[in-house]
Amino acid sequence: MKVCIAEKPSVAKEIARILKATNRKDGYFEGNGYQVTWTFGHLCTLKNPDDYTPDWKAWRMNSLPMIPPRFGIKLIDNDGVVKQFNTIKRLVDSCDEVINCGDAGIEGELIQRWVLTKAECKKPLKRLWISSMTDGAIQEGFDKLKEGKDFERLYAAGNARAIGDWLLGMNASRLYTLKYANGKGVLSIGRVQTPTLALIVRRYEEIQNFVSKPFWEIKTLYRGVVFSSTVGRFDSVEEANKVIEEIKTNLFEIVSFEQKKGTEAPPKLFDLTALQVECNKKFGYTADDTLKYIQSLYEKKMVTYPRVDTTFLPTDMYPKIEGILKNMEPYANFTAPLLGKTIKKSKKVFDDAKITDHHAIIPTGVKPSGLIVEEKRVYDLIARRFIAAFYPDCIVSNTTVLGMVATYEFKATGKVILEDGWRVLYPKKDSDGDNEPSDDQIMPHFEKGETGEHTPDLQEKQTQPPKMHTEATLLRAMETAGKQVEDDELRELMKENGIGRPSTRANIIETLFKRRFIVRERKNLVPTQTGIQLIHTIQNELLKSAELTGIWEKKLRQIEKGDYDARQFLDEMKEMVTQLVVEVKRENKRVIEIEPEVKPSEPEAKGEKDAEPGKAKKPRAKRTAEPKAEPESITCPKCGKGTMLKGKTAFGCSEYKSGCTFKVMFEQFGKQLTDKQLQTLLQKGKSPKIKGLTINGEDVTASLVLTNTFEVVVELT
Repeated sequence: MKVCIAEKPSVAKEIARILKATNRKDGYFEGNGYQVTWTFGHLCTLKNPDDYTPDWKAWRMNSLPMIPPRFGIKLIDNDGVVKQFNTIKRLVDSCDEVINCGDAGIEGELIQRWVLTKAECKKPLKRLWISSMTDGAIQEGFDKLKEGKDFERLYAAGNARAIGDWLLGMNASRLYTLKYANGKGVLSIGRVQTPTLALIVRRYEEIQNFVSKPFWEIKTLYRGVVFSSTVGRFDSVEEANKVIEEIKTNLFEIVSFEQKKGTEAPPKLFDLTALQVECNKKFGYTADDTLKYIQSLYEKKMVTYPRVDTTFLPTDMYPKIEGILKNMEPYANFTAPLLGKTIKKSKKVFDDAKITDHHAIIPTGVKPSGLIVEEKRVYDLIARRFIAAFYPDCIVSNTTVLGMVATYEFKATGKVILEDGWRVLYPKKDSDGDNEPSDDQIMPHFEKGETGEHTPDLQEKQTQPPKMHTEATLLRAMETAGKQVEDDELRELMKENGIGRPSTRANIIETLFKRRFIVRERKNLVPTQTGIQLIHTIQNELLKSAELTGIWEKKLRQIEKGDYDARQFLDEMKEMVTQLVVEVKRENKRVIEIEPEVKPSEPEAKGEKDAEPGKAKKPRAKRTAEPKAEPESITCPKCGKGTMLKGKTAFGCSEYKSGCTFKVMFEQFGKQLTDKQLQTLLQKGKSPKIKGLTINGEDVTASLVLTNTFEVVVELT
C-alpha cells in the first residue's frame, strides 16, 4: 500500500479521484493500492520555551538568551490535529511507501517533513512535484515521481528558517517587551517583520521631515509643441525672469529633429509579488486578499502554482503553449491571431536558468467558471499577461526635437504608436503596470534651421515629498531589500536578496496590522506611535535593516542549493541573538507607548498569535457577555467540529480557543444580513440572492458565497 499525504483535504480529494482511491474512510481515502490522507496546514510546530525547561515559561530577563541544545517539534495542541496525525501515523506505520504530496515549495516541504519526522517514518519516500492542479498535471506528476532525498536541501532551508525565526522572535520579543513595554503589552520582533516595519517608518518620517521648496521651470510653446529648458530647475525667480526677458525677444530655432523607430516588449509574466502589486494598484486588494484569490484559482485548476518568485517559463513548457491558448475560449479574439502559425519562443519568456522550483503564474487552459468577481479580475490579469507574452512587440516612433532661443537650449520629446502589437490586449484608458503608455506629445514635422515666434512661460512649482508606502510599493521594497528599483531586469537579479518570500510577505504585512504597528489610511500604510518608537528604540541595525536581512534570505537560498551549511546559518543566528541580549540589557530604560488593540465583542475567532510562534495568546480582556447560541445548531464549515455561536457583530466557531479561526460578520458588503440569510450561507455555502449589496460603490443584487478558503465573497452572475 502506498500512502499519499496532501496538504489539505480538498487537494487530497482531487488526488484520490485521479488515483481512483474512491473509498472514503475516517481521515483518508482508499482504493487501487493507495491511501490518500492529508494535513491541514501545519500539524506540527517548534516546541515552546517551557517545553525545554519550566524556567522558560515565565518572561524573565535573566532567562535570556533562550537557546535549546537541540530543537524539537511537537503537535499543535488541538483535538482535530491530534486525531488527524494519529490517522497519518497509523497509515504510515503499515504502508510500503510514502508519497509527499505537499505544496511544491519550501513551506510545503517543511509542513510534511515535520509530520513525517513526528510520525517516525522509516518508509521509502517519494515526492509529487507539480505546478498545477489539472488532472493531466497530477497524473503526469505521479508518472514522474521524484525521490524524497532530492528535497533534503529544501527541507534543511525551511527548517533553518523556522529555527532562525524562533531564536530571534522568542528572544527579541521577550527582550524588548521586558525592557521597554513597562508591562503594558507585547513588543513583537521578527526577522522579516521588523525591517519591514522600519521601511514604513522611515518613509513616513521622510515625509514628515520634508520641507517643500519653490523652484521655477521655463517652457515655451512653438508650433503647438511645448519645449522645456534643458537647464532644468531655477532656484530663484530672479534668475528665471532674467532668462525669460532674454528669450522673449528672440526667435525660436530648430537645431535638431530626430525620429527613431523603437520597440516595447510585452510585460513579463506574473510572479506572486508582481500580481499582488498589480491587484493593489488596480483594485485596491491587499496582498493577503490577492493570495487568497490566486490560491482559490489554483485549487480550481485554472492557474498554475502561485507562490513563485520567477517571471519565466522553462523551455519544456513551450510545446504546451498552443494547447493552453486554444482552450482559453473567453479570449478567442486575442488568441486567434497567435494560433495557426508558429508561436514565438522568446528568451524573455523561456529561460531555464531563471527557473528554480516553479515557473511564472499562467493559466492552465481550464475554462474559468463559478468564479466570484474578485477571482474573475485576478484571472483576467493573468490571462491577458500570458497571451500578451506571445504577441509582437509594440512598434513606436520616438521623436526628439532640440531648439535654441538666443543661447538657451530647449527640448521636446514625443512618441507615436505605429503598431499596437501586444497593447491590443489592454484598453487605451487602462494601464498595465510598469508598461503604462507615456504622455509624450504627438509631433508635427520640423525642419532643421526653421525659425519662428514662440510663447515663453515661467512656471512656479514646489518640491514634493516621497509618497507614503502602499501595499504595492511596500511589496516592491521588500522584493528589493528597500532599494528603489524600476528596471525589470535589475529587479529580477535582486530577488535573491529580497526580504521574506513571495508566500510570506502578505502575512508579514498582516502581522504588522495585527500588532498595531501600522494602520491603513485609504491605501497608505501609516506607522503608529508604537511602531515608530519601537524602530527608534532598536539600536541593533541588523534587526531593522532590510538590506542586511536580505543577506539572511540569500543564505537560506544558498542552503537550498547546497552552497551553504544550515548549521553555520543557525550558529550565526545564535551568536547574533546572544550579542543582542547583552547590548539591550546595557541600554538605558525607556518606555514605548503600546497602541491599544481593539477588543472583540464576539468570539475571538481570529486566533491571534503571541509574539512567540506556535503559542496561543491569552485574552487581554474578558468579554462582557457570553455569545448566544443560535436555536438551530450550525456546524462550523471550516473545522467541522465546533458549532457557530452568535456574538454581537458576528458568528464565530465555538472551537476558537482550540485554534479555529472561522467567523462571519453580520454586515457584508454594506448590508446587515438576517439570521436566515447567514444560516443558509453557513449551511449551504451560498446565500439566496440579497438586495442592497455594495460593490465598487454600486448597489447590486447577488448571492454571497463561502469560498474554499472560507472567505465570504459576492458571486455576480
